[in-house]
Amino acid sequence: MTPMMKQYHEAKAACGDALLLFRMGDFYELFLDDAKQAARVLGLTLTSRDKDSANPTAMAGFPYHQLDSYLHKLIQAGYRAAVCEQVEDPKTAKGLVKREITRMVSAGTLTDDGLLDPREANYLAAVVIHVPRKGKSPSGETMAGIAWAELSSGRFCSGTFPVSRIEDELARIGPAEVIYREDDATFSPDTTAPWSWTARPAWSFAEDASTELLCKQFAVGSLEGFGFRDDDAAAIRAAGAALTYLQETQVGGLDHFQSITAHHRSGVLEIDASTRRSLEITRTLRTSAREGSLVDAIDLTCTSAGSRLLADWIAAPLIDINPIEARHDAIAEFIAHANLRSDVRSTLKQTFDITRLLARIATGRTGPRDLQQVARTLAGLPQLKAKLAERAPKRLAYLESHLHLCPQLRSELEAALADECPLNAADGNFVRSGFDPDLDALRDLAAGGKQWILEYQHRQMDETGISHLKVGYNKVFGYFLEVTNSQKDKIPADFIRKQTLKNCERYITPELKEYEEKVLAADEKASAREQLIFHNLRTRTHQHLATLQEVASAMAELDVLASLAEIAAQRNWVRPELTDDSVLRIDAGRHPVLDVTLPQGEFVPNDCVQSPESGMILLITGPNMAGKSTYIRQVALITLLAQAGSYVPADSATIGIADRIFARVGASDELSRGQSTFMVEMVETARILNTATSRSLVILDEIGRGTSTYDGLSLAWAITEHLHEQVGCRTLFATHYHELTQLEESLPRVTNLNVAVKEWNDEVVFLHRIVPGGADKSYGIHVARLAGVPSEVNERAKDVLAQLEMDHRDALDRPTISPPQGHRNDPNGKYQLTLFGFSDHPILSQVQRLNLDTMTPIEAMQFLQRAQQELQQNPVLKP
Repeated sequence: MTPMMKQYHEAKAACGDALLLFRMGDFYELFLDDAKQAARVLGLTLTSRDKDSANPTAMAGFPYHQLDSYLHKLIQAGYRAAVCEQVEDPKTAKGLVKREITRMVSAGTLTDDGLLDPREANYLAAVVIHVPRKGKSPSGETMAGIAWAELSSGRFCSGTFPVSRIEDELARIGPAEVIYREDDATFSPDTTAPWSWTARPAWSFAEDASTELLCKQFAVGSLEGFGFRDDDAAAIRAAGAALTYLQETQVGGLDHFQSITAHHRSGVLEIDASTRRSLEITRTLRTSAREGSLVDAIDLTCTSAGSRLLADWIAAPLIDINPIEARHDAIAEFIAHANLRSDVRSTLKQTFDITRLLARIATGRTGPRDLQQVARTLAGLPQLKAKLAERAPKRLAYLESHLHLCPQLRSELEAALADECPLNAADGNFVRSGFDPDLDALRDLAAGGKQWILEYQHRQMDETGISHLKVGYNKVFGYFLEVTNSQKDKIPADFIRKQTLKNCERYITPELKEYEEKVLAADEKASAREQLIFHNLRTRTHQHLATLQEVASAMAELDVLASLAEIAAQRNWVRPELTDDSVLRIDAGRHPVLDVTLPQGEFVPNDCVQSPESGMILLITGPNMAGKSTYIRQVALITLLAQAGSYVPADSATIGIADRIFARVGASDELSRGQSTFMVEMVETARILNTATSRSLVILDEIGRGTSTYDGLSLAWAITEHLHEQVGCRTLFATHYHELTQLEESLPRVTNLNVAVKEWNDEVVFLHRIVPGGADKSYGIHVARLAGVPSEVNERAKDVLAQLEMDHRDALDRPTISPPQGHRNDPNGKYQLTLFGFSDHPILSQVQRLNLDTMTPIEAMQFLQRAQQELQQNPVLKP
């Protein structure tokens, strides 16, 4: 094994199952099995070292400047990668260049802009099932700890949840990667989830070690100050595991993790994973993309940090009226003062994503351009702070107080950094002239030397008469004089030949080498001086980390509040009135997404009234395509927006705070779990019936349609009764079962609504208006015609429907529907629809031939005996 391959294997042993990207000069190389996997995933050419040996080494590689694009492909494919860099200059290294793993990259540990979506958070989550040391938890339910941390921002939260809510909480967080205990037999990762799973050793979840690690990270003696309670051991274990993983993967440090938030479910509106999908809160149901979702439709933020915070607010609305109304007060101020809103948004557009800039500074991956963007962001704060001064809303006053100007840091960065800065400090020339006298002197010396070399070239041309002489430079020979072969006869005696090429010769002179040393020495010293200045600037900025994080947080919240005011002003949204009563009154409400995406005035608004007096359960009947599903969704989304702190699309709204929102909308098989459409529907319905409270909001769409008509109707009937009698929550139930409208007569808090339809000349017009009363028709045949079903099928359906509506069973409970005219199996014109056709029976034929008028009672009895014996002897003849 060569020294280089020995170095490679040592690095590979340290990075475990991650693919090792091994820096060799201007390339990153992968070897052995890593090379084979990378070649397949990245489309690289697979080659080998020592091809003629008995054991050639597989290898694949790519240029160093393509690192980000290839890392992105590896992460997207579910791999982890370790980047092993050359940590000393090859020119000064003695022997083999020293290499070290500088970072481990996985889906949940990204910090580079090129690998992240600026609008979305990139969380690493940790999950652990917790068994208390003294038996069961106080509630008797098994609990789980879930922590989530974002390396690119320093945000860190952890909470304790029932095991049954793991899926729901992960759906709310939306992590990129989830770590779990590798030997936990009680927890099985859901491999169908849209995030990657990473198994971790049991010791990283240890309770005592986790507490000690967290206290050390935050320099505290106890975690109580962060809001953790005695029963939060699970949350602490999960947080400790997440922090351990981040420390292992990040060589540069985690100083930007300044605190941790104890997440308690009691303050947040609960939304399960199924409801999130159904309501398309952050992802669409069909494509699972952000585009088309609620958060995408209302996102008018000016900054990336604001966009991410808006998504957090929408994913986790509040249930405490006071902080919600504080947000509403701030939005009202921005709406009332359009110039304030415009100025704040204009200033924010000139700022940069400080949150992620600080993360790169803390982890040692920053460059001059990052520091320059910090300075430019600080330059906008005085104007922003002045605009917010003495504003009445308490939340705006709080945010203004956290816009720390950091004048000394800003002044130093602006004085030091040039107007245009490179991404990497190694590229140089980013320190402004006049900032550092020593650097200026070295630059002048280097520039003067280069000028001397240029003058030297012209002098040699004049003295030697070589018209095509020129001075060149390369890393091997340094500066040299190049002469074409046609003029070699003019070479003077003091020219020393260094290299012969096809068409020319290269020479040096003692005088040229003397100035070369001065130039190169000045360049190297200038570069070293510039790197020292950069290091000092980065250190100074790092010292302001906690202060700048407060600034970043305040700016993000200002952006969200101003953007929500902007959409409210643009679309005429109103401030909802909040109450703790279990009521819902929406006047002329509109679907938030459609209200934004459709031309203004095109969407048909509808009212919604729910209260113990007017009815808590609204049964909505009507045809498909008429707007039932849109209506019930818009009520849920308006409630969600109101509790997130936003204005809502309506003329007026009174929202009773909901503790949970449930949505059983749409149907889809979960084949990967072996569950049919109907099973999924019933599992989700069971969750609603078992966990909804009187303060919950439930929307149901077509419950029971996945089974037979009578089974479905019976279930829908019983579900409605249970919600009315046992739960008592606000419910909107869209259904095709018109029979359910009878419940209004027996259940006092059930109200029938239907979607208005206009019939004219055998045509149907959907008015999209919700009106009192139950629908008397489904209009399914008209919808089928609109969908393109052949006309002959529609006409036949009309005939069948007419007969069904009159009387579809005779006195013997047999179908009475006649076949289409001229049906080939109906020569007599009388035909009954059956699943199986009737065939002649031998005994029936004998009965038909009997002459009952001439038979005696004894003969009739004997016939019955023979028939019975025949049936017993030949079971096939049994009817």
